[in-house]
Amino acid sequence: MNSAALATLHAHLLDALNAAPAETRRLLHGRGRCWPGLEQLSADWLQGVLLVALFKQPADAELAALKQMLLSLGQSAAWHHSQAHGLLLQQRYLADSPSQWLLGEPREQWPICEHGLHYLLDLGTKQNSGLFLDMRYGRQWVQAQAQGKRVLNLFAYTCGFSVAAIAGGASQVVNLDMARAALTRGRDNHRLNQHDLSRVSFLGHDLFKSWGKLSKLGPYDLIIIDPPSFQRGSFVLSKDYPKVLRRLPQLLTEHGSVLACVNDPEIGPDYLLQAMADAAPGLRFVERLANPPEFADIDPDSALKALVFRQG
Repeated sequence: MNSAALATLHAHLLDALNAAPAETRRLLHGRGRCWPGLEQLSADWLQGVLLVALFKQPADAELAALKQMLLSLGQSAAWHHSQAHGLLLQQRYLADSPSQWLLGEPREQWPICEHGLHYLLDLGTKQNSGLFLDMRYGRQWVQAQAQGKRVLNLFAYTCGFSVAAIAGGASQVVNLDMARAALTRGRDNHRLNQHDLSRVSFLGHDLFKSWGKLSKLGPYDLIIIDPPSFQRGSFVLSKDYPKVLRRLPQLLTEHGSVLACVNDPEIGPDYLLQAMADAAPGLRFVERLANPPEFADIDPDSALKALVFRQG
């Protein structure tokens, strides 16, 4: 992150803030390797909060220069034009991903809007804020597909897909995740949107010990699989994903659909296509969803993979 890269970042943020998006958006996706010198940095506009995240430790002088540049934003006309509340710098390369408020009054929770739906984010206290912005088109696809359907949302996290499904008219959504705190936030997100919680279930269980329960609550017209690449003690993508795929034919309705996702940049879409063909050959590939343009990647196979399959 040399001086030229910092100058590029400064100019880009000034331009972005001068016409700040009406909804939450990524402003700079360095990890897509389209911004030389900024490969380990991202910047997100959270409707009043600018969140800058570093994924690799820079030299002390580089970090000091970055902070100074970000502080200078607070004196710019673009910053005032954006009506920004604050600026948060997160060091993702350190344990617990500590964050520092460089500008504005610290806030631990922050409401945002995406595609007309409302979510509550955690700022400065957790590694992830509570909504993965690269999955924006995936949530929109689920909302468009959900009318009258029973939906199973695996690895539900804070239930972004569930919120989208209920908004799209799903008859029932079952969310499963081991992290009960995340599911609690999922309930909060549904309440923010004034959803009928009688149509939503929250199961804080280990997926691999819950197949019987999930089968009793099914079958499902749509299953969403959006796992972490690695979660210590519970999920390793390359080893455990096929175990999930093998269960799909029994959980789906006759013509049910699956949205299967991989977010590991080292694993391309061919892995998922082959794993599905081996584990559930009755499901045919339909399409790969596009990623939002702000998440451009020099190698499309390294970007988020969100693949649609259909049974029958």
